[in-house]
Amino acid sequence: MLDRKLIRENPELVRAGAKRKGIDAPVDEFLQIDQEWRASVQQLEQKKAESNSISKSIGQLMSQGKTAEAEEAKAQTAQLKLDIKDLEPIERELEAKLHKLELQFPNMPHESTPDGLTSEENVEVRAWGEKPSGEFLPHQQIAEDLKIIDFAAGAKVSGSGFVVYTGLGAKLVRALISFMLDFQTERNGYYEVYPPALVSSESLTGTGNLPKFAEDLYKTSDDLWLVPTAEVPVTNLLRDEILDGFQLPIKYAAYTPCFRREAGAAGRDTRGILRMHQFDKVELVKYVHPNESYNELELLTSDAESILQALGLHYRVLLLCAGDMGDKGCKCYDLEVWAPGEERYLEVSSCTNFEAFQSRRTNIRFRPEAGAAPEFVHILNGSGLAIPRLMVALMETYREADGGITIPEPLRRYMGVDRIEPIG
Repeated sequence: MLDRKLIRENPELVRAGAKRKGIDAPVDEFLQIDQEWRASVQQLEQKKAESNSISKSIGQLMSQGKTAEAEEAKAQTAQLKLDIKDLEPIERELEAKLHKLELQFPNMPHESTPDGLTSEENVEVRAWGEKPSGEFLPHQQIAEDLKIIDFAAGAKVSGSGFVVYTGLGAKLVRALISFMLDFQTERNGYYEVYPPALVSSESLTGTGNLPKFAEDLYKTSDDLWLVPTAEVPVTNLLRDEILDGFQLPIKYAAYTPCFRREAGAAGRDTRGILRMHQFDKVELVKYVHPNESYNELELLTSDAESILQALGLHYRVLLLCAGDMGDKGCKCYDLEVWAPGEERYLEVSSCTNFEAFQSRRTNIRFRPEAGAAPEFVHILNGSGLAIPRLMVALMETYREADGGITIPEPLRRYMGVDRIEPIG
């Protein structure tokens, strides 16, 4: 959510920022409702002030024996109270309209975010490691040959977009979760939390998932939602709180299962485990001082990269253009790991600086120093990492000629084996 003052005083700047994302923001409608709302607030405050002033004079008039004047003052007060009663619902209705409108504004892209509207205009900023050479099989065939993922069972139990990990496949999922959480907490200084997998509408509105992306989410009959990412519950942990400046940055790492309808998704990404309705992910969330947020974004991206480096997987880092970044972000880096069997890069993390966009929605503030006025924190997050596509890269990269998979060294203590042996 943008600062209302920014929209009010710099409408063309806001309009231009939205246009960079290919979005037509409701600037004119906002300005009209905002003007009506402020006029309503002013009128209401004037009536209340007048009522208070007259009410205070009644006792003085009575003590001076000015009964007629006192009765006239009482009548004026009574009428003002009726006026206030009529004006208050009008002000609330205008405020509700204004709030609904401001939730439709995208965040402003940072000046260092490149222009562009499609993924073709993203900019590669660096790559790590070498692409493996040779002949490679796709992960579906590898998983079926080794019986570590049961695609048919997932479809039988839940329908398309679900799988059952079996045997060492299930253990590999668990190993990756434990390894990534341990790595981020022990080496990169994050604090682990394990949040709920069901959240309220308020929490999803706070992160910007609602109202726009409701069709991509799963909702329960009692008005709760399955989390699309741990970003949602973790960001809301400090909702409506005022932090002390010395506490920043606050760094959380969290694992949750994630649930997405993937409305409109089609094509080859629906094969295997590339795009599913339920998947596992470790998320990194930071609350930081506004002056440090872009430096913290570089550190966050590096922390996510460190997992891929530890596992010895080739990847690249893309700086997303404004139109491919989504509504919420100011600046975003995608990490894409190379999957040799797929012969393409797969996104496993998006590391984003939202500045105060989410903290305004969730009302998370901090005091720069004791006694100072509270300011909104900047919030950042990134996957650290998404497990299915990471598994795809691992299976395809480390499959050997005999059909088995070598387990990267950092995962071996979690797996208890060095290899997933071929069957038969």
